[in-house]
Amino acid sequence: MTGSMLFGAFLAALFYVLIPGPAFLALLGIGAGQGRKAGAMFMGGHLAGDLVWSTLALVAIVGAKTVGTLVFDVLGLFCGLYLAWIGWTALRAKPRGTDQPLLAVERPLRRGLIFGLTNPKGYPVALATFTALLASSSNALDFSALPMLLAVSFFGFLIADIILIAIIGASIVRRFYKRHELAIVRMSGLLFMGFAVQAIWHAAPGLAGWRRA
Repeated sequence: MTGSMLFGAFLAALFYVLIPGPAFLALLGIGAGQGRKAGAMFMGGHLAGDLVWSTLALVAIVGAKTVGTLVFDVLGLFCGLYLAWIGWTALRAKPRGTDQPLLAVERPLRRGLIFGLTNPKGYPVALATFTALLASSSNALDFSALPMLLAVSFFGFLIADIILIAIIGASIVRRFYKRHELAIVRMSGLLFMGFAVQAIWHAAPGLAGWRRA
């Protein structure tokens, strides 16, 4: 177990929550319309989905490593391409027009739970993000490291949730986001593109050696 591997898992969990996406936008809408308490309940429910998808992603990554490094390299390549696609889509985002009224959510905890567990992008994004940030430590990955990786990931989720809960509902945040929504989305696209480059960079040497063989 290396420090870089633990730090990579922590960052993957942190960025998985903090990078703007469907859940981030839903939280912003709930927090802006109903306050921090409702936003905190939404994130508490959504945490279950974060844990489920990150667990499946880590099991898939560790399982791929135990099968062989080639499988891990191929996985990293496809995840890098997927991240690049998400980033490119975000960079090409266009203005949505006038603001839409916020809808009240009567049970934000249940909404967060359902949202987190049914998010179709939860697993592939978790898989791609964790793969990108753990690729440099792939040689140290095995199932004995899985409990510690999950614990560190859980800590990353909590820190990210606390950060988001601390800022939602503030009028300055609502005004800033509405004024700069397109720029924020495109900046998140740049982050995804950076993850894509890292994932492909770590996968390329192994795949190049396999081709030579």
